[in-house]
Amino acid sequence: MSIPEAAAAPARTGTPAPADAEPAAGPPGRFGSLGPVGLVLAGGISVQFGGALAVSLMPRAGALGVVALRLLVAAVVLLVVCRPRLRGHSRTDWGTVVVFGITMAAMNGLFYQSVARIPLGPAVTLEVLGPLALSVLSSRRALNLVWAGLALAGVFLLGGGGFGSLDPLGVVFALGAGAMWAAYIVFSARTGRRFPQADGLALAMAVGAVLFLPLGLAESGAKLADPVTLGLGAAVALLSSVLPYTLELLALRRLPAGTFAILMSLEPAIAATAGFLILDQALSTVQALAIALVIAASMGAVRTQVGRGRRRGRKMKAAPGVRDAA
Repeated sequence: MSIPEAAAAPARTGTPAPADAEPAAGPPGRFGSLGPVGLVLAGGISVQFGGALAVSLMPRAGALGVVALRLLVAAVVLLVVCRPRLRGHSRTDWGTVVVFGITMAAMNGLFYQSVARIPLGPAVTLEVLGPLALSVLSSRRALNLVWAGLALAGVFLLGGGGFGSLDPLGVVFALGAGAMWAAYIVFSARTGRRFPQADGLALAMAVGAVLFLPLGLAESGAKLADPVTLGLGAAVALLSSVLPYTLELLALRRLPAGTFAILMSLEPAIAATAGFLILDQALSTVQALAIALVIAASMGAVRTQVGRGRRRGRKMKAAPGVRDAA
């Protein structure tokens, strides 16, 4: 997420950024050439195909077991790669990363309990209502409300105009996952401002893994030690956690939370595609129309954000003596 100049060094100042702050320019890094929108889309594709793979793994390891494997493998990979520094952080920094870890564990646990009861497409459709609600609440521009409303219409259309035929408990789990997804967006941005690179993500993933491992062991026990299960669990972790969370954390440093949340409305479309390719779930005409609405809303949000950034850039160039926050 972008930040004003006063909060450009969050690890030192601890100043939170407003939800709709302007994107701050910065070094592109390894993935930066994609741009913040490209980072979000790449993360969405990875997480949904990882989710489809997780659904196929559940008969072997159970929903809680899959979550435990996903978080554990992801935590190990990120800790080894990032080697985060443990000293020099304030209590607020640690509090932020712990809450971020709890949020990730809850989001994953609730979502996998949902897809164990209802199909992947409707589950993601319900889950994305959380980020959409965040978009409406955090936006200060009327035009963003239009895009959010269009995306919301697509989300409900993708669900077939209603969810009465679905398992009620699965629906509750999906809505709970959506609430945790909205919290994830907020605390991912805060963690990204307080910790360098992906250090905060690695620490938060470790927190989530420690919290969830007992639940996974209680449900699946020795099944988690099966080599095939471990291999598939590692693939799920890389696709659904390591890659997308890293990309989204980097994107949130340069993209307002409201725009990010509207982009998350693409997730049902990506999930439907992953379900078709991996789980043999075909799309109906109504679902295809819903996907078109969601894509239109996302494109509108991106165009609005890009136009706003260009206008700000022209104003900065026209104002002599004004130093850019980057």
